[in-house]
Amino acid sequence: MPILSSTELSHALTNLPGWTVSGQNLEQSFEFADFVGAMRFVNSIAETAERAGHHPDIDIRYNKVRLSLSSHDSGGITERDTALAAEIAKIHTLVS
Repeated sequence: MPILSSTELSHALTNLPGWTVSGQNLEQSFEFADFVGAMRFVNSIAETAERAGHHPDIDIRYNKVRLSLSSHDSGGITERDTALAAEIAKIHTLVS
């Protein structure tokens, strides 16, 4: 899958509030009331990512979760990453 051009990526970010680009990664941090809330969110993401066959890097620090998306096989951010970021945004709305 081809990586997104800077124009395509800028356009995609307008529909992905809170997501930022860091190098070749699409990233966002989330904060929850407690560890259980953070884990509920992560577990929901895991199911969605597994169905998509695309998995984010996940960093959990008690009630904070940082996600990083990149299509390593393509060498950067692809449509697969922006699609999963949109799904994650929906999940966050449901679990927070």
